[in-house]
Amino acid sequence: MFLPNGLARAAVRFRPSAFAGTFVALLLTAAIVSACGIMLETGLRVSLPAQRYAGAPVVVAPDPLARITVGSGDEQYDSTSQVPGTARLDRSLVERTAAAPGVASAVGDVTYPVRIDGTTLTAQGFGAVRFTGVELTAGRAPGADGVVIGGPEAKPRPGERITLETPAGPRALTVSGRTDTPGAWLADPTAVALSGHPEQVDAIAVQPAPGTSAAQLKKQLKIQLKEVYGTADGAPRVLTGDARRTAEDASVAEARGLLEGIGGSFGGIATMVAVFTASATVTLSVGLRRREFALLRAIGATPRQIRRSIATEAMLVAPLAGALGCLPGIALASWWFGQLGDRGAVPDGMELTISALPLAIAAGTVVLTALIAGYAAARRPSKIAPGQALTDASVERLGFGWIRTPLGLGALAGGVAFSSVAAGESGEDAANAALGVVMLFLLAVAFLGPYLAKGCTALLGLPLRAAGAAASLAAANALANARRMASAITPIALAMAFSSVLVFLHTSTDRATEDQQRAGVLADLVVTGADGGVLPVDATDRAAAVPGVSAAVSLLRTSVMVPLHSGGLYLSTATAQGVDGRPADLARVQDLGVREGSLAALAPGTVAVDAALADSARRGLGDDLKYRLPDGTPATARIVAVYERGLGLSQVTLPAATLRAHAPAAYPTELLVRAESTAAAPLAALGTVQDRAGYATAQDIDRELNAWANKTMAAVLGGFAAVAAANTLVMTVLDRRRELRMLHLIGSTRRQVLQMIRWEALLVTGIGLALGTAIALATLIPMVKGLTGESPHVPPLVYGSFVAGAVLLGLVSTVLPARTALPRGPGEVSPRRPLLRLPGPLRRRGAFD
Repeated sequence: MFLPNGLARAAVRFRPSAFAGTFVALLLTAAIVSACGIMLETGLRVSLPAQRYAGAPVVVAPDPLARITVGSGDEQYDSTSQVPGTARLDRSLVERTAAAPGVASAVGDVTYPVRIDGTTLTAQGFGAVRFTGVELTAGRAPGADGVVIGGPEAKPRPGERITLETPAGPRALTVSGRTDTPGAWLADPTAVALSGHPEQVDAIAVQPAPGTSAAQLKKQLKIQLKEVYGTADGAPRVLTGDARRTAEDASVAEARGLLEGIGGSFGGIATMVAVFTASATVTLSVGLRRREFALLRAIGATPRQIRRSIATEAMLVAPLAGALGCLPGIALASWWFGQLGDRGAVPDGMELTISALPLAIAAGTVVLTALIAGYAAARRPSKIAPGQALTDASVERLGFGWIRTPLGLGALAGGVAFSSVAAGESGEDAANAALGVVMLFLLAVAFLGPYLAKGCTALLGLPLRAAGAAASLAAANALANARRMASAITPIALAMAFSSVLVFLHTSTDRATEDQQRAGVLADLVVTGADGGVLPVDATDRAAAVPGVSAAVSLLRTSVMVPLHSGGLYLSTATAQGVDGRPADLARVQDLGVREGSLAALAPGTVAVDAALADSARRGLGDDLKYRLPDGTPATARIVAVYERGLGLSQVTLPAATLRAHAPAAYPTELLVRAESTAAAPLAALGTVQDRAGYATAQDIDRELNAWANKTMAAVLGGFAAVAAANTLVMTVLDRRRELRMLHLIGSTRRQVLQMIRWEALLVTGIGLALGTAIALATLIPMVKGLTGESPHVPPLVYGSFVAGAVLLGLVSTVLPARTALPRGPGEVSPRRPLLRLPGPLRRRGAFD
């Protein structure tokens, strides 16, 4: 048992600076681990009550996952991915469900946008009133050619004829009734027929018969579905309770994926960095006390007694740091989750889940980190012979480490290998290979830090020796204390590397996207749905008939899934556009930068793809590309063109007819027009008209919103590393009280000593910045080259702010504690602090009993 013995308490009492630094590092680690754990748990446990299907106890919904078989033989398995669009059910399943035992009624539910006089409404079958609770305020239920119009602003009255613009085209209908709820209600068969996917429904809302519970009906329906689909994956789901919310929209699944990504993927990296940094701080704290351990060994302390003392010290500091660190962790998670909610990344009503599990894991991680790091750091001072202990403690040891050095060389070799692989790849292959570069190089810096510090100091020390006595002394100190210097260099390099990768990856892809969009959009005017609405299905023909229009092409923007071979076969979501218009007109309104083939050959059964995507999919011109449509339906198309501007425009280009029945909405998203300026007014009847510059500005705003996540992650990880660096610098300076006071006593002025400290801070931050920049470039160059085909874009002002912040951090973290450590005048000498003072009870009974 690690009981708080007197020696451990004495060490904490008389070495507060070292233990305060350890406490801060462990507290920050607990904050990072707990915050990421809370986000991950929230994603895993997310549950929201049903809204649309609140009145339907049981819902039959499609499987939202697309599957692809990976491997062969005994190693074969299915890789799953969320479909980017809306999965649907076969319409015939409605009758099968209605005929199942225990079912009172089954309604095939569909919802989709429609336009009435330029206003966008949600259309659905009138059978939905059974579970939505909508009531008529006038008229009657719609017939085959009727419609119920709802909403206080709806003008049509019962008996009037209106034209409804639907995914199947314009349809003349008679208003049969009205309701106060905004929307349009059609007869169930009519609603399905006009949906754009006449043989499919979104879900089936089921009402149980009297005497049948929802749980009983769910079990019965599962049995019936098993008879139809067998045990194959992809069978429809039977949902009850809060699970019904997942059938209403994809926002819950998207929020779950986002939170799991933050808490799992980013959280894993952040936790590893935090634990590694905390371990380094604990190791530094133990290393700074090597004289104490040497003295203890010299007076007879056994290795076990020293290790037990260090373990007890860890148990005095780590549990409190872990517990208190959970408080800022909860605050960080709450702020992060709130920001996601403000930006619409999580649906309304979703709450942050805070339980004891992630907090306990964070506290336990901190305690284990402190114990393991303390034991590892105490290995040599506890085993060294008593006669040699004081000799070794008097000078810093920089010999070959049989653990650190091989690990560091292995990490360095791995980083070089990954960097070489990434440089020789393209597309997703290059990006995925580059992800390992930053971690391996940072591990190499951490393990080989003393050697790197000594080499860099020897190189930079040459000009420093010519800069005056203070600079020369700073170079000599750094060269003689490479281990201490390396402990400060590593967190600076870590902060610089991670912040640069996250921020400059965004600036690089953002600039490439902007350049491709501005170069690729040739249209004079761009028409989009008014107020977030939709364009008419026949928008291309209407625009072409406007005087002054020479070319018009509408685009249906969505996403498809393409099998990629980067690090194994998997389905990757790719942006897609469906083209409606003449191929010759497409070249006049949009320049995709065709490298091979021709867009003139684009027709049903064919596809054009971005070059980077084609490389990752291992397909080329003339090859068949197997892919999944937005609803997960498998499809195959022949590649007729390969182009370069997929990042800014679209990675996959298809005929609109191929996508229309499988997209979430079968309407065009954008209408690109080459026309005279006088055509803008007539085109306004279709939607919002923008010129080329206005459209580019709108796209810039969307990218700025998407960049927030990267900047936040950079701030969290970089901020943690920066505080860890400052903490380490303060610890090292405070431990040098004797050295600084001795310099002051032998004649150095206070100003000269502080100048030396400033030069040391500049040397440490300079080396850390150089190593961090080199690691970031080794990661960014292949990654950005693979994603954009260009070199990284590093804005000078942003990079300069990183450098200025690191330099300011280094100066403040060294000069301020040095000022407190130095006496004010040459005759003022602080009382000598005892190297080791044992409390009275321990002196009487023995320090190590």
